[in-house]
Amino acid sequence: MKRLVCIPAFLFTISLIFTSHALAQNGVVKQVKLTNFDLQSSALVKEPGSEISNPAYHSRVYWFPVKVPSTVLTGLVANHIYPDPYQGLNNMLIPDASDQFNKEYNLEQYSYLPNEPNPWKKPYWYRTTFKVPATDKGHYFQLIFKGINYRAAVWLNGKLIADSAQMAGMFAEHNLDVSSEIKAGAENALAVKIYPLDYPGYPSKEQLQALGPFYENGGPTGDIGKNVTMLCSAGWDWIPPVRDRNMGIWQPVFLRTTSAVTISRPQLITELPKLPDTSVANLKLNLTLANHSARAEAGKLRINIAPENFTGAAPVQYTEDVNVGGHESKGVKLNKLFSNPHLWWPNNYGRANLYRVRLQYVNRDGSVADDTSFVFGVRTVGSKTTTVKGFVRRDFYVNGKRVHLDGGAWVPDMMVNRDSARYDYEMHLCRNANVNLVRIWGGGVTPPDAFWNAADRYGLMVWSDFWVTGDTQGEFKGSPDWPLEGNVFVTNVVSTIYRIRNHPSLLVWTGGNEGHARRELYDAMRNNIINLDGTRPFIPSSSGFAKLPQGWEGSYPDNMPSGVYSGGPYAWRDPKIYYRLADAGRDWVFKDETGIPSQPPYNTLAKVIPNLVWDTKLPFPLNNSWGYHDAATGAAQYDKYIEEMVKRYGQPATMVNFSDKMQLMNYVGYQGIFEAAGHKLNETGGVMLWKLNAALPSVVWQIYDWYLEPNAGYYAMQNACEPVHMQFNQDDSTVAVINRYHHPTADLRATVSIYNADSKLLKTFNAGGVKLDSAGTKQIMPLKEAMQGINEMVFVVMDLKDKAGKAVSHNCYWLSPGNDLKALNNMPDAKVSVKVLGASKGKNEDKWILQVTNNSDKLAFFVRPQLMVNGEEVMPAYWSSNYFTLAPHGDITVSVSAPAVKLGSNTPAIVVEGWNIEKQTINSLVKTK
Repeated sequence: MKRLVCIPAFLFTISLIFTSHALAQNGVVKQVKLTNFDLQSSALVKEPGSEISNPAYHSRVYWFPVKVPSTVLTGLVANHIYPDPYQGLNNMLIPDASDQFNKEYNLEQYSYLPNEPNPWKKPYWYRTTFKVPATDKGHYFQLIFKGINYRAAVWLNGKLIADSAQMAGMFAEHNLDVSSEIKAGAENALAVKIYPLDYPGYPSKEQLQALGPFYENGGPTGDIGKNVTMLCSAGWDWIPPVRDRNMGIWQPVFLRTTSAVTISRPQLITELPKLPDTSVANLKLNLTLANHSARAEAGKLRINIAPENFTGAAPVQYTEDVNVGGHESKGVKLNKLFSNPHLWWPNNYGRANLYRVRLQYVNRDGSVADDTSFVFGVRTVGSKTTTVKGFVRRDFYVNGKRVHLDGGAWVPDMMVNRDSARYDYEMHLCRNANVNLVRIWGGGVTPPDAFWNAADRYGLMVWSDFWVTGDTQGEFKGSPDWPLEGNVFVTNVVSTIYRIRNHPSLLVWTGGNEGHARRELYDAMRNNIINLDGTRPFIPSSSGFAKLPQGWEGSYPDNMPSGVYSGGPYAWRDPKIYYRLADAGRDWVFKDETGIPSQPPYNTLAKVIPNLVWDTKLPFPLNNSWGYHDAATGAAQYDKYIEEMVKRYGQPATMVNFSDKMQLMNYVGYQGIFEAAGHKLNETGGVMLWKLNAALPSVVWQIYDWYLEPNAGYYAMQNACEPVHMQFNQDDSTVAVINRYHHPTADLRATVSIYNADSKLLKTFNAGGVKLDSAGTKQIMPLKEAMQGINEMVFVVMDLKDKAGKAVSHNCYWLSPGNDLKALNNMPDAKVSVKVLGASKGKNEDKWILQVTNNSDKLAFFVRPQLMVNGEEVMPAYWSSNYFTLAPHGDITVSVSAPAVKLGSNTPAIVVEGWNIEKQTINSLVKTK
């Protein structure tokens, strides 16, 4: 089929979501997801694909039932052939794809295949059967493979449809014409032969010591980079080697039925030609109509646009006469003025308004030949650079307004097992943390459609790296000659651009992580982004330290350097360090990688480390399971994390006490990162974490863990990045207010109270008439002199309220000369009560509003409410605030919601605990009268 190449001459765009599951069952048009497959190794199944794909085929070998999407290892774990590699040290009971590695660790003994020490060396078969109604005879059929790894050959009803040269690489979508092979009214058999990676890669030494040696990302030579695949599947410093390297059908498979004329590769673009006036959008729709029959068709393209997630806008419908000749592929371009659009805005800058467009091609006889719908958002994006003391800083704009990027890297599940519900939960957690930017890291995967749909809904901008890293493409190790098959890389790039180019969440393309591909592949990436998208920026690398060779084109469209910088720090640092970095500027003019180890709370720690028994030869409370779950990744970083905790808060007495003190470290660490960046809001482009989430149960670099449990650092980030925020700047001891909105704040009143460890009020400061006219920062009171006169540990409690007394921002710090905070261990007890102010049931979530009151004359420190069902914490639960501190007789109103499916028919309870309060349970979550 001829491809329509759209080359718009402007930077701004709206985007559109190809919703493959949401097709109308209109006449012949339908799309069915094929999920029930059988799986077996070609080492055992000797018959050819022509025979296996015969509907009458019966095997003499047992096949494992699997639900696609499923990698091979996922299928074998589901069938209890191998233990769950997420848990404990189970991954050491599964052979690896590297023969050398298997010999070194004696893993060959675990191969389930007789006489095959490496069960991943030969291809695997996936087989399914399905029926097609007799009434569909004569229609056009496509098999759609959204993603396979690493090569595939496809047979249908005895005939080879595509071979392993056509279907290669992890990130290409394959649409196969099977009209001639489908048997309407009969059983059809599909056989897919999945080939392993061409080069499985040799992993680094296993992390079998709690504080082990430095981990070599991607293996000592980075040779996983010879493939176009999930590079971290060979192991990184936050993920062990995935034994089969995720070979398999990792994205859905669909059978699509239409009439002869089909709609493909639509691109929906809007301009806002009168910015800053947004009353009119210019909508441009480009698509291809292909006629797969010899008969010319004189039909109509019918377009319907309606609100998707908001009300108050009437649907718009129009038609266009379009004739398509026999066997013709025809590009169609339509323009439409769109009045008073509801714009798509990033999180905290406005609503993420979405529309749905339905496209139908109607034949001359009135029948619908093809019918599809898309969700899109009206918005523009752009970028420009500024040079600050020799460092290029990149700024981003949405709808003509500058946005400060606050977020971090998002990494794939170890075995790419996330589904649409999981993507929704994770993106919702990100939005709830006041994240507005999620970075798709270049050593992982470009995620499935469900991820992008969720990002669109939750107003999360997405920064998408291509599959290049300094650890595999020669910046640190590996080779610029990798991947070896440049044509496979380019095909995967083109397919990915077509697949995700229309999502409103997609902010920027990058050429990779901390490095760049060789010239031919770099140019192919850049040129295809310009030619096939052309509506958003491209930057060469997610690190300004990776310099392009002389003569290479830079960012698009400004030809400037990337203007963003990685490099950490990745270990825990005192907040004052982050202020020094932010004040100095340099690589902190846009810091796209920094973070801290950030251990999960005790609730999930026992799930991450099943054998919570301390090896007394190691720092409290480690053992080697900690190492395998990432404490060994940066041993010095994790060791210093513990060492600093003990220095500040004292040696923990129990595992629970250890976990609680680590949460103090998490909170202070993330508070420092984001408040230091916030106090330079207009002088920096953004700050991003390494990283937001986890690939497996892990003890490092995350704000919420693999079980979807936020740690205290999550709530520190949530607080620091709230739209209007009051903070204590630790570079000069001033109190400041940060406004992230594009509009002015109301008149606000600030109160700062300083208490000692016994909750004695030492000083109080007030400031009225606090107002910011636009996004930026404002220092409202100095505290340096007041703090210099204090020689004990203190709490600094801050409140910002409007004229009506409604809370706008609440914040707390615990500080001491020399960072000696051990007085926390002897705090007097406080007492809190909880009142339910409201409860509501939504379509997909239930929500409660609670008032937590400190009924004592003592501070209630680090108060942590939890939503519980049957004694277990509900995960995910979306709290508006947590790990908060209440002044004597103070109160706070918080909300919590959770997916209804996680609650079932149970009546949840609230458990409230804290540093110096008695644990209590509120069993009946009904509104208190």
